[in-house]
Amino acid sequence: MIQGHGGNIYALARHLGCRPDEIMDMSSNINPLGTMPGLLSYLQGQVGRVGALPEVDGSTAIGYMAGLLDVDADRILAGNGTTQFIYTACVALESENVLIVGPTYADYADACRMHGIEPSYFLTDADTQFKVQLDSLDQALHGIDTVFICNPNNPTGMLIAHGTLEQLCQAHPNVHFIIDESYLSFVPSDQSQSMTACGLDNVSVLWSLSKIFGIPGLRAGFLIATQATIARFQRFMQPWSLNSIAQAATEYLGRHPMAVAEFIERTRSFLESQRQQFRDTLLSRSQLSIYPSLTSYFLMQLPDGLDAAGVCDLMAQKHVLIRNCGNFYGLSNQFVRMALKDSNVNLMAAKFLSEATQPVAGAMVGE
Repeated sequence: MIQGHGGNIYALARHLGCRPDEIMDMSSNINPLGTMPGLLSYLQGQVGRVGALPEVDGSTAIGYMAGLLDVDADRILAGNGTTQFIYTACVALESENVLIVGPTYADYADACRMHGIEPSYFLTDADTQFKVQLDSLDQALHGIDTVFICNPNNPTGMLIAHGTLEQLCQAHPNVHFIIDESYLSFVPSDQSQSMTACGLDNVSVLWSLSKIFGIPGLRAGFLIATQATIARFQRFMQPWSLNSIAQAATEYLGRHPMAVAEFIERTRSFLESQRQQFRDTLLSRSQLSIYPSLTSYFLMQLPDGLDAAGVCDLMAQKHVLIRNCGNFYGLSNQFVRMALKDSNVNLMAAKFLSEATQPVAGAMVGE
């Protein structure tokens, strides 16, 4: 299991001798607007539900999620975060030859190795701003039975356009595409069409409540696929995979579709303004390479002479936690990722980062 996920504010707080809430966590890709209004107060009134077992399969929550996503309930499974489905995919799909489009979330590879599969990679690179070259990917799929695609991707923030991705899936009916859309709700509405509606037998979509609704601690995730694929995953589902409070959160969201839509649109509008402001601020003050993103986070390459560990340490001294991307396969120790927060925090963090990334002649930061 990888130990390098973002969001470990507790370890940093212990190291600094401060409270976790004194740290600006810009390493974890959670909605900068926080938890959807009304949700936490509702959940506080639902704590008594932990005194009884939740629904064994989360069927009521699935019904509400079906309404939100506009898909049939029998095409959805509920799990302990999308992580449960990532780690179940290879055994459920009887995968043997897996391709991962990267650099990307490390759990896809960890999940393969758990089942004795060494995945191969199709890597994008900085020279093309981490855009996926579809012709090359098309060729790379020969001999592959399963492919993981994070769309938009973590940590690069790049999106494969819906129409292009659907055509790719149609062209390879014997390849099962696992499309992780955990960050799709952050993408501008004119580019955020989901693959959940495609209805292709070889497509499974991962959809998370954690990121967009600001509730990562609840571990609520969903798999959307055809009934035949759902049946394959059901063989490996454990009972009570979705806990009582996660079920309550899903039910609340499903009962308030207009509020959900408004919150997502407000998030997108906020991010659109903040992305430009953040980029402009950093580009005017530093020599960082900042890659385009349609999400709530940016991948950045440090100037020569600096390394990610040293820069992250300098930021930590300012009580700002950013993501060292050196453990993403396909990235070097010159890459960091930073998630946006509110405007004041973004400007302050940009100032700190520009100071921390001034090139040091003949030495690496942290030496």
